[in-house]
Amino acid sequence: MINKIGKVTVYVNDQAQAKDFWLTKIGFVLKAEQPMGPNATWLEVGPSESEFTTLVLYPKADMLQQNPSAVSQPSVLFSTTDIDTAYEGMKNNGVEVGELMKMPYGSMFTFKDQDGNEYLLREDK
Repeated sequence: MINKIGKVTVYVNDQAQAKDFWLTKIGFVLKAEQPMGPNATWLEVGPSESEFTTLVLYPKADMLQQNPSAVSQPSVLFSTTDIDTAYEGMKNNGVEVGELMKMPYGSMFTFKDQDGNEYLLREDK
């Protein structure tokens, strides 16, 4: 049986820019970085050292050659326990963020990475 989500692949135009975005602007940590063939790197980032689930930052150009139908917009929802601090922190770091929506069923906002991929951050208490 499946008991957790291990990895989510995000297809990126430039791994170095993606790595900088997730580590510097979002505050993730580097979980893995190792050569994957002569011209590629396996790159994983995550919210903390102890978090099991990671994002794999995979070169979009490589995947387009391997399996063009696999490359699409990621649909990833992240969680936080303090939406206001996360929103202000991302804005202060220069991340493109959408409107902070405070709804009866929860607070959330969208943000975009360096390639324009959109994500949702939702407060879970």
